[in-house]
Amino acid sequence: MVKWGRLTTFLIIVVMIFGIVLSTSRALYIKIPLGLDLQGGFSVLYQVGNGKQALTASDMSATVAALQSRINTLGVSEPSITVQNGGRISISLAGKFNQVTARQFLSSQANLEFKSPTGQVLMTGKDVNSNAHYSAGTTGQPGVDITFKNPALFGSITTKYLGQRISIWFDNKMISDPQIKTPITGGNARISPMSSYQSANQLAQLINAGALPFPIHQLSSTSVGPTLGQAALHATLFAGEIAVAVIFIFMIVMYRLPGLIADIALLAYSYVLIAVFAGLQVTLTLTGLAALVLGIGMAVDANIITYERIKDELRNGRSLQSSVIAGQRKAIRTILDSNMTTLIAGIVMYGYGTGDVRGFAVALIASIIVSLMTAVFLSRTILLLFTKANVVRNTWYFGAKRKVADAR
Repeated sequence: MVKWGRLTTFLIIVVMIFGIVLSTSRALYIKIPLGLDLQGGFSVLYQVGNGKQALTASDMSATVAALQSRINTLGVSEPSITVQNGGRISISLAGKFNQVTARQFLSSQANLEFKSPTGQVLMTGKDVNSNAHYSAGTTGQPGVDITFKNPALFGSITTKYLGQRISIWFDNKMISDPQIKTPITGGNARISPMSSYQSANQLAQLINAGALPFPIHQLSSTSVGPTLGQAALHATLFAGEIAVAVIFIFMIVMYRLPGLIADIALLAYSYVLIAVFAGLQVTLTLTGLAALVLGIGMAVDANIITYERIKDELRNGRSLQSSVIAGQRKAIRTILDSNMTTLIAGIVMYGYGTGDVRGFAVALIASIIVSLMTAVFLSRTILLLFTKANVVRNTWYFGAKRKVADAR
């Protein structure tokens, strides 16, 4: 006898999965940032200084701040900036922009200037020590402490422009215009109050960047044109669509109704994975996209293990419902063990890998975790729900030889 309550619940779950996936998946997909190999851009490796100078963490932080400020003016979203050993900085920029201009702009010496109210340049970054830092001050208000190499010069400037504002410019953009409240003759100045710790720290980093005594030099560069990136994206997506379609057909042909249920769970798996990437703003690269397709195959493997266990139980003469329950119970240990070993491999690749290897590892780890939540547990739940609804009793629909199974 058909149990309509369980069947209704099953149908509601299926309709909800299809409704959510079809209505919101595209909106989520376009929110995922694409790497330069998918939308075009360039990756460049810089050497800070001549490679022989002793660079402090503050020096590298200030250089990164200068580069970040310049990248912001280019209008490039989601840049990747990584500090490497030996005073090197790796930058990856994805999107449509003039790559030649961007390279020249990023590698030019940072330009820091102190200007009078009339625009006259009074000092440059060469007159400032690269040790500006955030300070709470005696009143607890955020501010920036600066020291000057020539206290007499700064003293004369603050005396001449007492009560007026001296503007600070970084790469021809004003970053602060503090008012001179008293002559400063000791070479130590403080800009306050600032609106927050973040704004004070950013100002300090830009001042330090403009005061750095060394330039940056390009060591290597990799460029991908926007047309080539889009072609790679479309080709990979097309290959992925074919692979998914073949997997879906294979599951239905081999396992019939359970295979169809597995395909529904895989649809939910793909949607949740897209939502994770969009929500965490994980940059999707060509290797990451390949890992996502691989993850679908791994998720299907978990279903195959379960369904083969169910078929074994049916061959042993168990009823349909008891075979599904026993098969799922016996398969879960194997599924967890196989996924855990792959998860460990992904974690190791992420910890010791760089660049595309880490991108592949991130996608692989996310695929495994999501597959355990959807392709394993969701598929198990809706399959058991459908079985207990007692709609189908013929074991042929479960991939076994044709016979009517006991409903118990």
